[in-house]
Amino acid sequence: MRHRRRSAAALAAICVMGLCATIWLLSRPEVIVFAQVQTSPSPIPQPPFDQAAALAKLREQIKGRESEPSTAVFKNIQTPFLKASPAARVLAVMEIAYARSLGVTCTHCHIPDKWEVDDKTQKQTAREMAAMMAKINSELLPGIKTLKSERPTVNCTTCHRGETKPALNLPIAVKPN
Repeated sequence: MRHRRRSAAALAAICVMGLCATIWLLSRPEVIVFAQVQTSPSPIPQPPFDQAAALAKLREQIKGRESEPSTAVFKNIQTPFLKASPAARVLAVMEIAYARSLGVTCTHCHIPDKWEVDDKTQKQTAREMAAMMAKINSELLPGIKTLKSERPTVNCTTCHRGETKPALNLPIAVKPN
């Protein structure tokens, strides 16, 4: 029993000494040596994307060809609506229908100055969403006979409302008194 008491007392003393040593070390930052951890280098910070400048540059590049078919002016146009549009309309659709409707810049789907590249999954998602929208507008909405609109239409804003994810939960409407 006596041996155990000494061990417990010794253990308590060691703990107190350890606590004191830790406090002393923490009060003396020049004594603390941290293990060196190799980290990957930080990515080089990119300047913020200037959408207005990028669109101005694109407009300058297509100058004189604005009325030509988009497929003759741009590479990798795949969406049927954009294929059937003149080149100038493609830029307007990208700026208004896509960027504003989703609250993003061109860089959400594209790599600046490599507009035709398909490296970002968001670009394919946008294509598939455009196909869905076209089907809703051309096939499904006209089949709803009780709609009062002659040409009912949905677009990106219908669901996205300025956000990348569609609005799924709308605020509760409060009726005025």
